[in-house]
Amino acid sequence: MQGMSGILIIVVMIALMYFMMIRPQQKQRKSHQDMVSQLKKGDQVITIGRLHGVINEVNTTNRTVVLDCEGILLTFDLSAVASVTPAAAQTEPAVTALQPDSAETEESSAATSDVSETPTAAEKSAAAEPASEAPASDSTSK
Repeated sequence: MQGMSGILIIVVMIALMYFMMIRPQQKQRKSHQDMVSQLKKGDQVITIGRLHGVINEVNTTNRTVVLDCEGILLTFDLSAVASVTPAAAQTEPAVTALQPDSAETEESSAATSDVSETPTAAEKSAAAEPASEAPASDSTSK
């Protein structure tokens, strides 16, 4: 009876290892193989080194892919492809100019008018000079 429980624990541990470690890795490998088998010219890919490029050629006999990275052609193993964006799903994002909200425009114009109303250092010193001369003239008249 003692021997049976020991064997049962070992079998349970092996089954647990299979379902927790080996099976998920096999699923991931299969999904990667499916993705790589569907690669075609024009697909945008990201390599395992995080290099972004567009497929220029797929060579299934040598298991390589040639990527066009902004005019530079680079050859990689098919296993180096980490993810794919199909060519049909790629769309150029529309570039739109951001228009400020009316509230932001009012705040920025108010900030600009506040700046123009504050006196500069030269204006402050010019305003202070006549005040300093007035007491001096009183002291000389005594």
